[in-house]
Amino acid sequence: MGEADFEFTFIQPGHALYEAELELRFRVLREPLGHTRDAVKFPFEAQSLHLVAHQGDSVLGCVLFHPEDSHGGRLFQMAVTPHLQGQRLGARLVHALEAELVRRGVTHVHLHARQAVVPFYERLGYSVYAEAFTEVGIPHRHMEKSLAT
Repeated sequence: MGEADFEFTFIQPGHALYEAELELRFRVLREPLGHTRDAVKFPFEAQSLHLVAHQGDSVLGCVLFHPEDSHGGRLFQMAVTPHLQGQRLGARLVHALEAELVRRGVTHVHLHARQAVVPFYERLGYSVYAEAFTEVGIPHRHMEKSLAT
């Protein structure tokens, strides 16, 4: 599969690809922790920006952003289908999301990174701040990045 094979599309709940996005998030982020499908959705889905990488109607990656004020917010629910992990699709999703955020005037992003993926976000320019904490039963770190040029 070449890089050109993926389409990147911003969607909202109700979009034709939304259910496939939810299924990917469940399979990658929730099911391995023993969580059920009803643990996938966040209360602020409709207010969030959803970016999906897909081939036709098959969603292979996603990343979400929830604006918390006029200039910043939280990146969350980053997921790439297991057979494509480690092939830069996640990095491309984050870069594409950040480009759109800059276009919208967002200057700072924070996220809750699972401990295992802290190096992934560090390579993308995010830095750890504050103490480690537990979320969905596993260790996480607060990370942030300034998008201001």
